Amino acid sequence: MKRRTFLTATTASLAATQLAGPAYASASPSGSTAGHYEVVARFWGAMPTGVTVSRRGRVFVNFPRWGDDVPFTVAELRGGKPVAYPDAEVNRQDASDLAGHFQSVQSVVVDPADRLWILDTGSPGFAGSSYGGPKLVAVDLRTDRIVRKILFPPEVVPANSYPNDVRFDLRRGAEGMAFITDSGGSNGVIVVDLATGRSWRRLAGHPSALPDAQFLPVIEGEPFMVRPAGGEPTYYETGSDGIALSDDGARLYYCPLSSRRLHSVSTDALADPDATDAEVAATVEDLGFKPMADGLESDDKGRLYGGDLEHNAIWRRSPNGTYRTLAQGRDLLWVDTLSVASDRHLYAIANQLNRLSPFHEGKDLRRKPYLLVRLPIDAGPVRLV
Repeated sequence: MKRRTFLTATTASLAATQLAGPAYASASPSGSTAGHYEVVARFWGAMPTGVTVSRRGRVFVNFPRWGDDVPFTVAELRGGKPVAYPDAEVNRQDASDLAGHFQSVQSVVVDPADRLWILDTGSPGFAGSSYGGPKLVAVDLRTDRIVRKILFPPEVVPANSYPNDVRFDLRRGAEGMAFITDSGGSNGVIVVDLATGRSWRRLAGHPSALPDAQFLPVIEGEPFMVRPAGGEPTYYETGSDGIALSDDGARLYYCPLSSRRLHSVSTDALADPDATDAEVAATVEDLGFKPMADGLESDDKGRLYGGDLEHNAIWRRSPNGTYRTLAQGRDLLWVDTLSVASDRHLYAIANQLNRLSPFHEGKDLRRKPYLLVRLPIDAGPVRLV
């Protein structure tokens, strides 16, 4: 089953099988620990996918509109509870004003200048997007006001695209550049010039950005496949998803979700709007095996992080290519987005995505709460500024 078909099925199933529970998160009074990680917050409402932390320790999360009841798609944790950010009105889904409201946010990232960037897929329920929906929005954390909005043209983000995650290098061009994985459509990487708002696609359909053929992971003791009610199971096929920048900004790491391979590409090549597809592809490097991971993250010591979805774990990859398991636990179920913060901790969302109804013959097996955890890593975030 292709991602678009799976996503449509997800929306329909979630809408029909909402789980009860108040729409807030609660923080453990003392930060309860299990193994090497600390539970920062528990979410009892909609399923989160993204997390990011500002230099002053403000924590932001997002809840894509995949079918859960999502009163706001971007939030700041205040007193352990998510509050609509920057306000409730911009979080109101409004098909009549796609550019003026957040439609369905997949990722939030604080950039090296300590601005919050919000990546809106523009595709609630994975129904496809129209111009004005897919966008990159910046919020000034000093004033909590939106200061920039970049809309993606249809030739860069077609209706069947799914902008997934984003990283920033503010040294490039006049005001910096953003790099975004597209896990829908033809997959690939979207590059954005933050000064002009111009954007372009790279690695569209390249093998390194595509799901592995007949990829069959084992999660919670069973083969992970799309299993529709009354239908035959099919392979789960999702391409370019995880993304991270090297500490020197020279390479962009990325990986398909349906894969155990890691690749990197030259950021110089990506950032050149005049480079040909062949010239960019010539800089791709296959970095070999990695565990099946959703999001990726990097630190200022040149190390890479990800979740091991098949073993409920979080790993770190050293510059020499060796891997180490940093944390493992039964509640680290589907580690999604990771974020390195100034407090020298790695934050991660565990959201039980594998228990969604399309993978279990129409039965939603998720059990709240979803978790935000963190663990010490003795390193800070990559700041290319």
